Amino acid sequence: MAQGSAVQPQKGTESGAPPLHVDTTAKWFLLSSISYFFIVGIIALTIAAKFVWPELLGTVPYFSYGRLRPLHVNGMLFGWLLACDMGISYYIVPRLCGVKLWSEKLGVATAVLWNIIILGAVVALMGGYNHGFEYAELPTPLEILVVVAWVMYGVNIFGTIATRKYTQMYVSIWYIMGTVLWTTFVYPTGNFAVDFTTGVNQANLNWMFVHNAVGLIFTPIGLGIAYYFIPKSSNTPLFSHRLSMIGFWSLAFVYVWTGAHHMIHGPISQWLQTIAITFSVMLLIPVWAVVYNFFATMKGQWHQLRENVPLKFLMSGTVFYLLTCFQGPMHSLRSVNAIVSKTDWIPGHAHMALLGCFSFFAIAATYYIVPRMWNTRLHSDALANWSFWCMILGGLGFFTTLWLGGFWQGWQWNNPAIPFIDTVKALKPVWLVRFFSGTLIFSGIVMFAYNVMATVIGRREYAQ
Repeated sequence: MAQGSAVQPQKGTESGAPPLHVDTTAKWFLLSSISYFFIVGIIALTIAAKFVWPELLGTVPYFSYGRLRPLHVNGMLFGWLLACDMGISYYIVPRLCGVKLWSEKLGVATAVLWNIIILGAVVALMGGYNHGFEYAELPTPLEILVVVAWVMYGVNIFGTIATRKYTQMYVSIWYIMGTVLWTTFVYPTGNFAVDFTTGVNQANLNWMFVHNAVGLIFTPIGLGIAYYFIPKSSNTPLFSHRLSMIGFWSLAFVYVWTGAHHMIHGPISQWLQTIAITFSVMLLIPVWAVVYNFFATMKGQWHQLRENVPLKFLMSGTVFYLLTCFQGPMHSLRSVNAIVSKTDWIPGHAHMALLGCFSFFAIAATYYIVPRMWNTRLHSDALANWSFWCMILGGLGFFTTLWLGGFWQGWQWNNPAIPFIDTVKALKPVWLVRFFSGTLIFSGIVMFAYNVMATVIGRREYAQ
């Protein structure tokens, strides 16, 4: 018997009795986030094109790189991924607790406010209003609204957990609770505390936010989603609940100290660099706990990958998670960091985490729950399969090209005999592959968005 098999996503709570799980809030978040995924995907493709053809839209201020880039970053992080994850958590938590969402009205109000924030961000960032910090570009009024929306979300999640019917808490609940609590200090640090510091301290706070936005916001909620849907999609019990908790608590202890590895060889103290490197290497502990647990859960079930599209996304995302979290500790080492820091290697690494891993988890969950929430069948299994292959092939081309190009770029930067402009010219083939890989990824996004919307609009007879 699998370790901890008594603590699993509860049978009989998947679709739930109609009066129990209304899912209005989850539906609002999911549909709006998928719309932003499509829209911001166009922005991403435009940015990739501008690397190859710099004159593209060069005379239109609203479409300059300096305005499109923060719009792309915030749109993908908060408009697509976090909003989708929040919608999925509104679906997961009530089912794992055996109760209704604490307040659907509060949930819908949160969704409305979140959409106001995202639309306000589009107007502000394209208009040139920018807070000026990486991942924290939103103007202060919008940042305050984010805090308000997050408090509303947290109250609803914790209210649901507090009224739960099931005594034991499955690991997904732990990860979602961790996301709520960690975001509560990570987001204000990166968006408000930086305004009260200067110089190196300001940069250190900013990178603490940037790295922990991935590690303590998107990682825990993404892993919570994967822990729920891998057993559900494969109809197999989780291998080990005990191992899942080891992964959770080691992540909680280790990740917060790693942000300074983005400033290795910079003007920060050597002891702080060493701490960041040490804890970055220690990240291998929670990563291996998670990946081993997922792979062991799939033992004897790999044949399901032939037909099970959500499972394809989930297990591909797991592999990308392993690669991402192997890269991170390695490029925190001083010798490697001297080459790859600030190069295209870093965007390749970040995209593999947020697109290849956590967006894959979110897409898998969306494909799984949308037919169940609307009591219908997925519009097209074939289209879902095509969306997977477009995204994974495009992603592999995108990530690999930027890793190799970034390493080459860093090697050239470290050679004083090579003029800087020549290092820029040398990367044009890399950026060309990046653009065409991005086109493939965007094709997958279009297929995914169309498939979900067609499922919702053209509802067919439900088949469990």
